[in-house]
Amino acid sequence: MTNSRLMDAVVRSVESRAAAYARLSDAIWDHPELNFHEDFSAAALRSFLEEQGFAVTDRLAGLPNAFRAEYGSGKPVIAFLGEYDALSSLSQKAGCAVREPLESGAPGHGCGHNLLGTGALAAAVALKDLIAAGEATGTVVYFGCPAEETGSAKAFMARDHVFDGVDAMLTWHPWDYNGIWPGGSLANVKMIFRFKGQSAHAASSPHLGRSALDALELMNVGVQFLREHVPEDTRIHYAITDAGGVSPNVVQNHAEVVYLVRSQRLADLESIKQRVIDCARGAAIMTGTTMEMEFVKGCSNILGNVVMEETLLESMKEIGVPQYTQEELQLAASLHAALEAPETTLAKITRLCDSRTREEILAHQGEPLYTFIAPYTPSDTPIIPVSTDVGDASWCAPTSQVSCAAWAADTPAHSWQAVAIGKSPIAHKAMLMAAKTIALAGARLMTDPALLARAKKEFDERIARQPYLCPIPEGVVPKY
Repeated sequence: MTNSRLMDAVVRSVESRAAAYARLSDAIWDHPELNFHEDFSAAALRSFLEEQGFAVTDRLAGLPNAFRAEYGSGKPVIAFLGEYDALSSLSQKAGCAVREPLESGAPGHGCGHNLLGTGALAAAVALKDLIAAGEATGTVVYFGCPAEETGSAKAFMARDHVFDGVDAMLTWHPWDYNGIWPGGSLANVKMIFRFKGQSAHAASSPHLGRSALDALELMNVGVQFLREHVPEDTRIHYAITDAGGVSPNVVQNHAEVVYLVRSQRLADLESIKQRVIDCARGAAIMTGTTMEMEFVKGCSNILGNVVMEETLLESMKEIGVPQYTQEELQLAASLHAALEAPETTLAKITRLCDSRTREEILAHQGEPLYTFIAPYTPSDTPIIPVSTDVGDASWCAPTSQVSCAAWAADTPAHSWQAVAIGKSPIAHKAMLMAAKTIALAGARLMTDPALLARAKKEFDERIARQPYLCPIPEGVVPKY
């Protein structure tokens, strides 16, 4: 099947169900769910896939709302990764350019996973149509992946060999620009530190007390000094979740802090993690308290694959960028104007470009919606310093992803503006563009053995240099 016929078939498949995909994405937006509790969202996606003839297996790796849907048989096995979890406290009215929650304190789709999960599903259905028509042979798989935001489900799935046997994996993410994600993201680990001490009257018998809060604060001081002696790309965040009470005249006998440690390289992360743990141990020794550490979750940095990324770029250019109405551009402009501190997205995505290309792209700064395809430069340096459990999938098989402009220009992820635009025609068009792009790339990998072999050869060479070590230890179970 020629490339042009493949593209025509993919476009027909996606466009023939465009209205259904918009309804499915909007329904998930209407039911924002958190961290392994995506009951409505996972059920809606599973039901759609079953109606298309996919066989579904639930509770992958024992995780709630993690599932595998597959169609076809034999090799190659091309998979698409779907996500559908929301974020806490980001409820927002759709299409509204001012902060106005639908329900105060409720969750919302501030990272566009209603679009992500549905767009990846549309791509899987497009490959199913090719197989059903006899235009391709092999197996297409959709992995339903819950809890990307706070649970790192894909890392648990990778640890339990869920992705074994897959030849290549593709996905996408809503963002404010169109382009290829070159390899690279920040690996991370999340840990809870609990200190136990001895209560005492802070005035009459302070010598009898052993302050858990003192231990927590000393740990934070130690980590503050540690920040000078870690690689520049390291990020160390913390939140005090239990300060030991509200009475200053009582020595606090308990305190708790949550740490999230990020690094560009998994090997560096392991070392930094141990040093943070040592800060906690030292603080406990200094204060005569005890310390308990609970490992919550972790995820790996993305292992890039230039063959996959170049295939995606070629596919995206052939699919092209959607056309927008004046009304749609006006919505983007109103949401862009509502940004309090816009991120300089274009500066980030062009920092690996030559000076001429950089100038051409930066000329778009100030536009309300980015309607061009960003330049691509292979790199293992993350252009946007974020973490994703797609990283763990990428260590199991050749994996790559694209971003499509579902948000107004410079919209930060995890914002109410990203929620507000999530049911708009702009968001739907980005979802369909992404579905066609990753479906076309997947179809080429499925029908071109030489192309797939090149992607797998690159993957094997990278893994040989640094084998995968899942950041989640055996025995750790997810919190939900």
